[in-house]
Amino acid sequence: MNRLFLRFLLPVLLSIALATMLVYAVIIGIFGDPIEKNAERQAAPQIFLIEQYIDKAATDEWLARLNKVREVSQVPFELLPLPQVMEKLDRAQRAKLRQGRIVVDAANRALYRRVDLDGEKYIGSDEDVLQVQNLPIDYWFNIQLEIVRFVIVAFVLLIPIAFWSRAHWRDIQALSHVTAEIGEGNLAARAGVASNAAIYPLAQQINQMGGRIEQLINSQKNLLHSVSHELRTPIARLEFALEILQDTPQGMQASDKSKARIQAMQADLSELNSLVSELLNMAKLDAQGQLTTEVIDALDLMQTCMQHLPPVPEHIQLRQVLEVQTLQLVGDRRLLERAIQNLLKNALKYAEKNIVFTLKQHANSHIVIVEDDGAGIPEADRNKIFEPFYRLDRSRDRSTGGFGLGLAIVKQIVTLHRGSIRISQASIGGARFEIRLPDQST
Repeated sequence: MNRLFLRFLLPVLLSIALATMLVYAVIIGIFGDPIEKNAERQAAPQIFLIEQYIDKAATDEWLARLNKVREVSQVPFELLPLPQVMEKLDRAQRAKLRQGRIVVDAANRALYRRVDLDGEKYIGSDEDVLQVQNLPIDYWFNIQLEIVRFVIVAFVLLIPIAFWSRAHWRDIQALSHVTAEIGEGNLAARAGVASNAAIYPLAQQINQMGGRIEQLINSQKNLLHSVSHELRTPIARLEFALEILQDTPQGMQASDKSKARIQAMQADLSELNSLVSELLNMAKLDAQGQLTTEVIDALDLMQTCMQHLPPVPEHIQLRQVLEVQTLQLVGDRRLLERAIQNLLKNALKYAEKNIVFTLKQHANSHIVIVEDDGAGIPEADRNKIFEPFYRLDRSRDRSTGGFGLGLAIVKQIVTLHRGSIRISQASIGGARFEIRLPDQST
């Protein structure tokens, strides 16, 4: 949000600066330079002496009257050659001087004017310039006056912009809050923007999008939940029928072929029952909005996860590493146990000899690591492995690879805890699953 505010503030400030410069340029073009005008007003007594006293003298008395002014004036009046004065002035000032107009140099507290343009006052008077120095001109006061004037103009412009931007900023914050809520899973969040707001159409579209997403996800959840529950009934019937088939009447012995078929059907039913259970678990995770959090002792969590694992084969060594004995986590214990057990079961399927189960703390994160020395997971498949029903080529046999839902459930649980999970190459050769959970104990 701060970045958005700065991106909005910078163009506004630049626009005000450009508007101020434009206003100043227009004022100079129409009324002349305000600083120069102020300087002329401060030098008004000397200009009055030149125009109303010295210039009013007869032609042969002009120099005599200038000398009288020199005697009584507190500022020096001097006659300088025209080329010498031209070197002191800029282009616009030189043009005014050639026209016989008074030129005020506010920065140097001086004014200049040619004696005349035709040499009537005395011989060579058209090549002389009357210079008055040390005028009572406060140049920096004039600059400060203009700065204050345009600062006031800028603030006057800022007042309506501030009211306008405040309303927009409030509405943008409301939209940002709603999008963040939707992104975190609160699909019922809606933006309450007034109908007369400029971004009201955008807010309506976001609200409609949120409603549509909520409807689609709820429909998907309901369908998955309903289908999973509906499958329970025919599965139960088939299991009952298979039990009847196994209970053959006395004197009738089922053939080996029939027994094999019945066992295969029972295995298929068991597999289907497991699939339905996994689907129901995924539906429950999708529907779960909040976690039942508690403080969990890391050592107790590791022991519980190990106790609920299937028997570990004799040729596999499962090693536990707890780097901090007093480590405590905050989260939903049941879901965290489920996620870790899924990773450990996955490692048991593919490990050849070694599995390492690690719990540690780093910075502001709790880290759960499960490594095995199996074949590993190709880098191209690491982003897809958490998708439901996705199985690697080497594990398409369900007796080994399952249904492709275990890791998807792990991903959901980690996301609910605002954590992250990634796959890399294990130091012992196989796959390395690393879960990072934010430290919420403080």
